[in-house]
Amino acid sequence: MNKTAESVWENCLSFIKDNIQDQAYKTWFEPIKSVELTDNALYIQVPSKFFYEWLEEHYVKLLKVALTKELGKNAKLLYKIRMENTYGNKQPFTEQLPSANRVPMRPQEVDAPFKNLNPELKNPFVIPGIRNLKIESQLNANYSFDNFLEGDSNRLARSAGMAVANKPGGTSFNPLLIFGGVGLGKTHLAHAIGVEIKDKYPEKTVLYISAEIFTQQYIDSVKKNNRNDFIHFYQLIDVLIIDDVQFLSGKSGTQDVFFHIFNYLHQNGKQVILTSDKAPVDMQDIEQRLLSRFKWGLSAEIHQPDYETRISILKNILYRDGVEIPDEIIEYVARNIKSNVRELEGAIISLIAQSSFNKKEVTIELAKSVVEKFVKNVKREISIDYIQKIVSDYFQLDLETLQSKTRKRHVVQARQLAMFFAKKFTKASLASIGSQIGDRDHATVLHACKTVDNLVATDKQFKKFMEDINKKLTL
Repeated sequence: MNKTAESVWENCLSFIKDNIQDQAYKTWFEPIKSVELTDNALYIQVPSKFFYEWLEEHYVKLLKVALTKELGKNAKLLYKIRMENTYGNKQPFTEQLPSANRVPMRPQEVDAPFKNLNPELKNPFVIPGIRNLKIESQLNANYSFDNFLEGDSNRLARSAGMAVANKPGGTSFNPLLIFGGVGLGKTHLAHAIGVEIKDKYPEKTVLYISAEIFTQQYIDSVKKNNRNDFIHFYQLIDVLIIDDVQFLSGKSGTQDVFFHIFNYLHQNGKQVILTSDKAPVDMQDIEQRLLSRFKWGLSAEIHQPDYETRISILKNILYRDGVEIPDEIIEYVARNIKSNVRELEGAIISLIAQSSFNKKEVTIELAKSVVEKFVKNVKREISIDYIQKIVSDYFQLDLETLQSKTRKRHVVQARQLAMFFAKKFTKASLASIGSQIGDRDHATVLHACKTVDNLVATDKQFKKFMEDINKKLTL
């Protein structure tokens, strides 16, 4: 008997009905209609985008099992959503979206030493001094290798990431340091490695964390006098992913504790993955012993994507969101937004939103207006070096004079303004700011910021200096 879309879906429904509550079945599965069956792909029609998102979040595993039973291991599920908001007198159109076939990451369980075991609660099946911990991986399952498109700009980093995912802790890429500019996909790739490892090695404990949160956790552990517990927790991890490791700059206590954690993990064959916006050689205020360890493995740079890669990224985003637009518009966006993937994605999403909400067709004119506004409104990533250049140019000083020990009033004020704006526009610590602006300490930076606040309130000329430089930095 030949299979049809209706017969396959009916069989799927009977399996699903046996595995969920009646109310859930009536709400989420009765309104679905089977539409088409091609090879091993079943198309189903759902009433809305919200409906699709709910099924993907809560029932994707059940749907996958049911469909695999009917169509085999290569079965695919695609959703068709009938869109009621139409453009002019055109017929309602159908949006088509592929299933992610991916469930959210589950908590990981590990055994950890347990000091204060209550002697009254004796359990013969529990080893004394051991307790079970649940550790959330913090991974985003949507950041996978499948949607991290390869190009000349990221081939080395992606290939190294895949090698690490296949054999965590067992390659010479340990640590793997992925570095590059803002919005190029470092965080996406770091998550993708973690997600792939969890798929291949479910028993391994993977943890993704930003350097800022790691630092805050360490500060809290010192306040609560449980620094050793903090270290022991991180020693339980099989794959540690730390994002934006450059934020450890100037934080000597956090660097010290990370040094001990890193050594333990590395010596025990665990994998460490780091991301940074700078190469190790360009990192400032990071201890030499840490920098040397960052260089033990592989430092892989991600560059700005080339034109062909930008085209592929845009087409992938449109496929993911079930939207079709003419090639000439895709090419226009790819030609005009070159700096990074995040801006590219933001521009195409803005274009789709403008079209959908204002009920306009996607034309080259609409694309031009969106891209023009978008490019103008993209915030530049402001560095301490850039701030020093702007301040030096404004006061007609060279950089060496700005950073010198001279106490001439106009130079001191310029230096204080540079410190003030560095604190305002960057995430660097006071110690790091002071170190980069003339090798001062954090107390000098704090004093500079207070002085600027006072002068702005009492000195009209100084206030104008501050406002002029602020404009230059935020243009």
